[in-house]
Amino acid sequence: MRTLEEGGIPYISLDGLYARCRNYDTLAKKIAAEIRRRAKGRKVAYCVDGSVAEDAAARLLHADAVFEGVGKGAHYACRAGFYGGYSAVSAFWLEERPLALPLVVYDITKDNAGDVKLCLAERFGDEAPAVVFTEDGERHVPLYELDRLPAVAVALAEIPLLEKKRFSFGDFVAVLKRLRAPDGCPWDKVQTHESIRINAIEEAYELVDAIDRKDPERMCEETGDVLMQAVFHALIEEEKGGFTVGDMVTGVCEKLITRHTHIFGKDKASDADGALSVWDKNKMKEKGQTTYSDAVNDVPACFPALLRAQKIAKRMEKGGWDAAGVEDFESKFREEYAEFREALASQDRARIAEELGDVLFCTVELGRASGTDCEMALLDTVKKMQARYTAFETLVRADGKEPNALSEEERCAYYQRAKDDTRA
Repeated sequence: MRTLEEGGIPYISLDGLYARCRNYDTLAKKIAAEIRRRAKGRKVAYCVDGSVAEDAAARLLHADAVFEGVGKGAHYACRAGFYGGYSAVSAFWLEERPLALPLVVYDITKDNAGDVKLCLAERFGDEAPAVVFTEDGERHVPLYELDRLPAVAVALAEIPLLEKKRFSFGDFVAVLKRLRAPDGCPWDKVQTHESIRINAIEEAYELVDAIDRKDPERMCEETGDVLMQAVFHALIEEEKGGFTVGDMVTGVCEKLITRHTHIFGKDKASDADGALSVWDKNKMKEKGQTTYSDAVNDVPACFPALLRAQKIAKRMEKGGWDAAGVEDFESKFREEYAEFREALASQDRARIAEELGDVLFCTVELGRASGTDCEMALLDTVKKMQARYTAFETLVRADGKEPNALSEEERCAYYQRAKDDTRA
């Protein structure tokens, strides 16, 4: 503005629009609308602070001519000593842009400085070395001091990997690549899909255990371990010339978009069941499954038996197989149990195993008909029985007795006490 005043050029400031706007996009639209209104029947020039490319309102205008200036990002990058490449973003767009170091954030005000600090601290750590620019100069301070100063911009230099306090997905991949390098870790670099196959199962179960324990700290750790297994397998393939980490991420993003056509397409779903129906329809289409049998036979054979049975029963039901109620399955269960008793009487071990399998599968169908997750129901019962037996043995030994030396009457009495104690 000082330059315009010194040149005797009349101007109108649009700063007053800022206070009347809820966000930067609304501000840009109001500025563009005001310029168009004032430009009717006469020529006007829209002057911006910094580069035209940095101004959102300029993108909404169809200008006859554009005279580019030095961008605010470039100005502060030069002052920070960033050469050879850097990222620059307005504080108003910070949440919407991918961030990478070296980084310059401009358009900082007293109103948004706190939000800028929190956003950058989440990504790079609150003690990251920062150059904070004010109207009077610059200060080299930890990032957490940003909103304590009258900042107008901040610059963050690249941080060596081993000095970082916060890491990105790119850092994560870089660490694993380093471990797999020819001069990397002797163990990591020789692993194959087959050698670490069981690790994926173990890590998944450890995550489930953390969820069951309602332990957020352990869940954080275990989700990272599960992610590590996925990326490790992708890197092994990448080294062989197969799919890459980028292919893996692209694939899962495409899947989420193409299967959620009730969000990203024209399908409709008013509740969770509707959403699952859309997902299943799209899944069958993507996998080239033209029959329900294709879906039934696509359940992974490595699943635990109970989980696999539940998945198969669910897909069979979608294909018109026994969509019955609890009462129907109760009757079917009694039939299967009667056949199991007959097999026991025959002492034919193969037949006994077959009929017991039918009883167990019918139990899964009974669970599905009642809306119960059979895997979780059995796991909960296992934990309940562990606690109940522990209480049982504790009571028995407290009386100076041995669990295997109890009479039937004593065993029943201790069992009832243990049941009462664990129920409480």
